[in-house]
Amino acid sequence: MTDTMALIDSYADQVVDTSKKMIPIKAISPESGGSGESARADFLQSLIESFGVAVKRYSYKDGSGTERPNLVAVYGDSPRTVWVIAHMDTVSEGDRSLWEYEPFEATVVGERIYGRGINDDGQDVIAGIYALKALKESGAKLAYSYGLAIVADEELGSKYGIQKLIDEGIFKKDDLIIVPDGGTALGDEIEVAEKGILWLKISVKGQQVHASTPDKGVNAYRMAIKFLAEADSVLHSKFTSSNKLFEPSASTFEMTKHEKNTDSVNIIPGLEVSYLDCRVLPEYGLDEVISTVSEIAKRPEFSAASISVETFNREDAAPPTPADSEIAELLKRSVGRVLDCSPKIVGVGGGTCAAYFRQKGMNAVVWSKKPDTEHRPNEYALVSDMLADAKVFADMCLQR
Repeated sequence: MTDTMALIDSYADQVVDTSKKMIPIKAISPESGGSGESARADFLQSLIESFGVAVKRYSYKDGSGTERPNLVAVYGDSPRTVWVIAHMDTVSEGDRSLWEYEPFEATVVGERIYGRGINDDGQDVIAGIYALKALKESGAKLAYSYGLAIVADEELGSKYGIQKLIDEGIFKKDDLIIVPDGGTALGDEIEVAEKGILWLKISVKGQQVHASTPDKGVNAYRMAIKFLAEADSVLHSKFTSSNKLFEPSASTFEMTKHEKNTDSVNIIPGLEVSYLDCRVLPEYGLDEVISTVSEIAKRPEFSAASISVETFNREDAAPPTPADSEIAELLKRSVGRVLDCSPKIVGVGGGTCAAYFRQKGMNAVVWSKKPDTEHRPNEYALVSDMLADAKVFADMCLQR
């Protein structure tokens, strides 16, 4: 029997090669202008099957009619499974001028691999795959079966990803769930709780006119600026609770996306569409946030325009996973053995697939060893972190 950890170390070149092949295969949601995850799923499924492991594919059509595939592979015959849940979809590159490297190529510089999606969540798609390979190739005795779910649609709410797989009944109540979709450079934090997530779409309708005659119309742009500034002030002054489990410890309310209004400088826009990204502590209900913003829209100072507040995406905060749960303790021990550290328990503002398990009464934790480069220009991951994550995943299943 070959040592599992030594095998994972020997996969370094394969990890790099897989990154180089995967990153150019774009996996962006149709809602964000992409074509979905099918091509990337084809590549990953073929890779896993080359190890002699069967892959079951679960595909669901989204509103555009695009197939959104999810891959599931299980190795071992234990009645209980340690599941690694990683997502294959990515966001777009954003402002291309901010990138030093080609976003959709895997550029290797020393130990760093640059490319869009290599950190979020390509690192752990690949780590999860090579942990699976090592367990099978080593012939190690397992205390738990090893399950790998590579899912779609995480970046925009998981409607065609993990939510569907949970509904399929793939995961049992006593399975152990790890979602490696967030972490620290030292791997010294285990996330057990997430804030509620609320994306609000704010549409301000005024009256379009020539810019030289502003008195004849209503400038939707000016009104939107005033409204968003007031909403920002009210939200930050009203939802002031602090929870030390989370970093940052307060609720956050950020103006983010802004849709194009007019093509001409000399036109006063009649429609302005903006978005608020709200990450809300579990102490507050999301309905209260929606109500607060909607009430501001009814104020007399905004009556010259028509302001609508729509929920673009909503994920209510799920009950936290207990810090002393079986999955948290198992992960702590494996991290201690592989990385020689004792991770602390935290909560975060980012949303992951773990929330959907918690909502169904299943304990799930979020962990990985990675730098904080997701969604940024020049996103990167470290080869050593990929191997470390693979070791932790494999170690959790080994019989002792």
